[in-house]
Formats: sequence, C-alpha cells, structure tokens
Amino acid sequence: MKDVYILGIESSCDETSASVVKNGTTEIATVILSQIDIHTLYGGVVPEIASRNHVKDITFVIEKCLKDANLSIDQIDGIAVTYGPGLIGSLLVGLEAAKTLSYTLNKPLIGVHHIAGHIYANNIERRLEFPLMALVISGGHTELIYMEDHFSFKKIGGTLDDAVGECFDKVARVMELGYPGGVKVDHLSKEGKVTYHLPIPLNDDSYNFSFSGLKSAVINLIHNEKQKGNTINKEDLCASFQDVVVKSLTTKTLKAMADFNVSNLILAGGVAANSGIREGFDALSKEKGFSFSYPSIKYCTDNATMIAAAGYFLYKNKEFAPLELNAESNEVLK
Repeated sequence: MKDVYILGIESSCDETSASVVKNGTTEIATVILSQIDIHTLYGGVVPEIASRNHVKDITFVIEKCLKDANLSIDQIDGIAVTYGPGLIGSLLVGLEAAKTLSYTLNKPLIGVHHIAGHIYANNIERRLEFPLMALVISGGHTELIYMEDHFSFKKIGGTLDDAVGECFDKVARVMELGYPGGVKVDHLSKEGKVTYHLPIPLNDDSYNFSFSGLKSAVINLIHNEKQKGNTINKEDLCASFQDVVVKSLTTKTLKAMADFNVSNLILAGGVAANSGIREGFDALSKEKGFSFSYPSIKYCTDNATMIAAAGYFLYKNKEFAPLELNAESNEVLK
C-alpha cells in the first residue's frame, strides 16, 4: 500500500507551524515558530500582532518543513489546515496558504477542526481505542467529548464560562506570576501545600464545568489577605488552586465515563501538559483500572503535527474541503 504524506498547517493563535506526517502516525518533520516572547510583553496574545507575524513567517515555515522532511511538495498527497476555531486573522493566514497550495498543485484541501487535531495528537504515539472519552483542556476550551469511532464526536459537557487554561492564566496574573501563567502555577504548586480553602466550582451531577467562580475566589482571597496585612504564600495558593482544578476535572470526567460505560480516557489540549492534572488522572486510572493516555508535551501545545495526523483520516475517507472553505473563529466540533 502506498504511503500517504499529509502536509499540515496550523496558525490558529500565536504559533506558526507546518508538519509532514506519514500515514497519520509517523512524524517526518515539524517546524513551529512561537510568538510567545512577543506577546509576553503585552501579558497575552494580541490578535493583530499574531496575524501579522503569521503573514511574515508562513512561507518560511512551510519551506523549511519540506526541506527538513527531505520531500518535494509534489510528494505530498494532501494539504491539511486548521480552519477553526481560533483567532480569525491568524486562521486566515494558514488557510489561505493551504488553499493556494491546493489550487496551484492540484492537491486535496483538508479542513481540520482545531479540537479534532488536539484529540488526534493522542493517536501519534499510541493508537486510539474506542469507545473513549476525551477531556479537552486548553486556554479556550474545556470539553468532554465522547467518541465511538474515528471522527465520531459527541460533546456531552463543557465549561459554562472560563476555560480551565484561561482560569490558570488569570489566576497567575492576579498573583503577578507573569505570562504565560499556567506553567508557572503548575511549577509553584509542586513547592507548596494545600492550605487555602477554595470552593469546588459547579459541584453537581452534570458534565459541565465552571471556573469563573474559582477565579473570583482566588482574587477575593488575595484581596482580603492584603487588607489584613498578611503575606500570600504563592506556592501554597498555587497548590490549593491546582488541587481544586484537578478535583473538578477528575470528578466530572469519571462520572461521564461511568455513565457512558467507557474505560478509555485521553487528555487533549495545551493544559494536558499540566503535571498535576496528569498525575491526578494517572493515579485514578491505576486505582479504578481504566486506560489513560495523553500526548507528549510537544504535541499538547498548538502544532501542525496533530493537524496532519487528523487530516490523514479525512483524506482516507475522501472528505475534502472546497476552495471556498472559510475560517470560523467559533466553530463547534461536529
């Protein structure tokens, strides 16, 4: 059987990335240009600056990826690209590059949903086993997705307000830890103890999450302690905050797995890199006997490898996108 080479392009936020993946699982080459140093100056991603840098870098990234892969563009079978969700200006840069390649080279265009890419990052190093529950956790998403087979997505729950990654960053900001905050909270939590009392948000029988109240509780706690003249122990507060996040995520996810009779769980998205969340689920998987997996750190954050990996399955099913495909900033996974 002929090998299938998919060129993936990802530009949904502030990483410009291209990757060549063989047969959906073998990474041949990946290039990622991050803008984190630029946006750190502003305390968060500035959409206009992000899109301008994508325009500047996209051609270089694609060319270098093909060079690193030691492949010509003619050897590529399909062009997979993130079309949503994400920052509209950023999405358009990658999408227009992919459409141009597709049209000029007569290669199939494959539109990949960003969340599908994160889910299929799990299939690169270890094959997905169905049925499964995917917990997607990132700066913009907190969702429980039930899958019976490849590209069979059923969202059964999600955040009602802030995404968990957004909550991490906002808590880090009020604690003056800098940007990006999630990694710093995770790191400091390892040096602290759970000493501050924080509420577990939306502690009910639904599959939904809420993190706005938890964020507010941290802000109020810091404000009240300062009013009293007390010094906040940042390590302990990070440990206390992360402990509540882990309890919220694990409780809801395990309930969903039990209700849907699922014994396979995967983590997906940038916050899947959080060590406390990984360790919490890992311990529960050993205790309760379910299968648990997550991608390597390099596949958790935005990257084109996951887009090409997901695009392979769409290519095999001949689910190609028209050249009229448009960017969708708030596209729901279907």
